[in-house]
This record gives sequence, C-alpha cells and structure tokens, in this order.
Amino acid sequence: MQYLEKVLAEVKAKNPNENEFHQAATEILTSLKPMVERHPEYERTALLERFVEPERTVMFRVPWVDDKNRVHVNKGYRVQFNSAIGPYKGGIRFHPTVNLSVIKFLGLEQILKNSLTGLPIGGGKGGSDFDPKGKSDGEIMRFCQSFMTELYRHIGADTDVPAGDIGVGGREIGYLFGQYKRLRNEHVGVLTGRGLSYGGSLARTEATGYGLVYMTEEALNARNDGLNGKTAIVSGSGNVAIYAVEKAQSLGAKVVAMYDSNGYVYDRNGIRLEVVKQIKEVERGRISEYAKRVKGAEYREGCKGIWNIPCDVALPCATQNEIDGESAKALVKNGVKLIGEGANMPTTLEGIETFKKAGVLFLPAKAANAGGVATSALEMAQSSGRLFWTFEEVDRKLKNIMVNIYRNMDAAAEEYGMKGDYVAGANIAGFKKVAEAMLAQGIV
Repeated sequence: MQYLEKVLAEVKAKNPNENEFHQAATEILTSLKPMVERHPEYERTALLERFVEPERTVMFRVPWVDDKNRVHVNKGYRVQFNSAIGPYKGGIRFHPTVNLSVIKFLGLEQILKNSLTGLPIGGGKGGSDFDPKGKSDGEIMRFCQSFMTELYRHIGADTDVPAGDIGVGGREIGYLFGQYKRLRNEHVGVLTGRGLSYGGSLARTEATGYGLVYMTEEALNARNDGLNGKTAIVSGSGNVAIYAVEKAQSLGAKVVAMYDSNGYVYDRNGIRLEVVKQIKEVERGRISEYAKRVKGAEYREGCKGIWNIPCDVALPCATQNEIDGESAKALVKNGVKLIGEGANMPTTLEGIETFKKAGVLFLPAKAANAGGVATSALEMAQSSGRLFWTFEEVDRKLKNIMVNIYRNMDAAAEEYGMKGDYVAGANIAGFKKVAEAMLAQGIV
C-alpha cells in the first residue's frame, strides 16, 4: 500500500539511526494494512503521520554528585507520544542502553498497550542512560532528585503519569515522588508504583508478571489446554520474571530456567522461587548464586543459550530483541507451543516471522505485558478517589482486563481475516480506539 509505505519511509528519513523506533513503527504499521484499506479518511487527515510523531519530546541533562563528591552528567528523556484517549502514561527506565530511539519505540508501543487495557490513558515513556547498578542509596537519591527537578515541569496527575520500568523500582519511585512533592507542594497521584504507605496499590509489584500468565492461560484455555503440566522458561530475573514464575507455578507449570545479564540457571527439577527472591530482591545479587545454593542446578555464562532448553512455553521477560531469528528457530525445533512477551519487544521481526511460519502461538508484548500499566491505571483511580482496594480486588480486575485484551485482539484478528495473528490483532484492536479519538478531536 502506497500510503503505508510513504509513512514508513518518512519515519526512517526523519528519524535517522533510530533502529529500535524504526522496528516498532514497521511492525505496527505493516500489521495495520487491512484496517487502513477500509478507512481512506486516515490518509486524508494524515492520521498515521500524526500517530508516529510524538506530541512532545523533552530531553535534558541530569547532573548529580557521587559519594566521592565527583560530578557526573547523564541524559534524561520524556517522550509524550499520544494523549488522544487520556493523559500520557508510561514508565521511566534507567539503563545504559537508553537513548532517544529506545524511548520512542517504547512510547509508540505504549500508546497501543494502554489503549488495549480499555482504560483512559495515553502513551508516553521516559528514562535516562544512568546505570543504577553498583550505586549507593545516596547516589540513587541524588540522581533521582536531579532527574525530577527538570521532569516535574512536564508531568502531572492529569497530564502525564510516569511509572517504573527497568532500573526504576520502589526505591527510585520513592525518591522521584519525594522530590516532585517537594517542588510542587502537592500530594497527588503523579507517579504510580508508589509504596503502600504513600498512595500505592496492592498487586502493582506482581501485576506485569501475573498479567502475562493470565493471558497465557486464557490463550491456552481457548484451545482446551492450560499451563498445568507444561515446562516453561522465563528470561530475566527482575520484577516481571519473578512474578511470572510465581503465577505460572501456581497454575501447575514447571519453570526450569531464568537469567540475568551475566548468564542463566537451569534447574530441571523446577526453579525454587524463594531462592531467586532472596538473591534478587533482598541481596540484589546475581543469578549465578542460585546454582551455588540449589543442588543439581546449573549456571552457564551468557544469556542466549537459555533458548536452546526444550520447553512448551517461553516467556521472555528481560529486554528488547532478546529472541532473534536463530533463537526462535531453536525454540521451534525443541517444540515450543507458546511465546508470551513479558518484556517490551523482546522478539526481533525475524523471530516473530519464524514463530508465525511454525504455527507457534505468539502473544505480543503490547498485549501480554499490559498488566503493569493496567494496574498503574487502577492505582490512578484509587488515588483520585482516595481509595485503597484489597489485593484480591485489584487482582480480580487485573485478570479481567487481561482476559478481555486477549478476546479483543483475537476478535480483531478474525475480523480482518488474520485469525490467530495476535501481532496484527493487538495492533488493530489498540489502534481502533486511538484513531477514533484522534479523528473526533480534529487536526491536533
């Protein structure tokens, strides 16, 4: 289609060297082709051009002082991508790999992810190339305070509500919120993922991992199957991975492998999650410690080898592009039946195509990992009403949201003649609501 090709060419020309952003835009726009063909008004109103261009991009320096009184300077970003259906909503990532391309790809994906939840939240993303690993609490605090000293001018409870992401957990959210409150002199729900003592929500920590598994189970149930008795591997060992393992095990799956950035552990008897939690959540240690503490477990340097382990279900929960074409072929060869993306864009375009050709059930990130932002929106609702729901209430709402996302993307894929193609189904279902809102609001 000439219109789609023209928009994609413009994206690449206007945003040179932003490979992650190009990848996300290509995946999304290509899958929207049958929908765009039915709606000539999209081209008349330059809807796709507006969709792929952020409404606002903020870049700033973040100076901070370490414990030895040395001054450092990092880059900070906030991309406010689309507010057609609600205030910007999306995480803040602190990681050395963060750059404008990464933040824009995450923000573009976030638009559709947030739309899929059915909740009134737009898409945005932010972060810094700051590396929190090895930093003291004091250094983390000073960096977060400096970061928020610029960011606070651009966010607000009804404007832009950031959350956590890689490198930004409860500690960092606390420091960020404290500085926001100090600067604005107001206690509002401007950040989600806050501690329970100052406005957070129960089940937020578990939400992304739990939500991923709720959708996985629903997809299998729709095929008269389930997780019970399945062998699974989960990449990563952070928040998303840990709680995906917890929920999968509770539903009868045997998770046999996890990894961090140094390497992976394989435990043929099933991962003992209490050991992983002690190492990663309490000690902030490396996953290699697991093999030293659990008899029969093996540790291997490097991450890619995890995809050679035979499994029924693979849940990539670490970072973008961790499953390439070669890894996808290894998973298919070893009999994988389902891929559920817990991280953002963890599978390359070649990997996705490999799974499609092999008939592997593929649940894309913007749908499968939407549980985190869905529960963030539930936290926003609690903040607005000065309410505090029980864990069971939030968990029940989360499960309903994830089941509905699956059913909506399944229906969208079938409606447009692509039954079972959930990459297309998720993009179409998410884009439909955003497009309707953009058209209704005029050329803005």
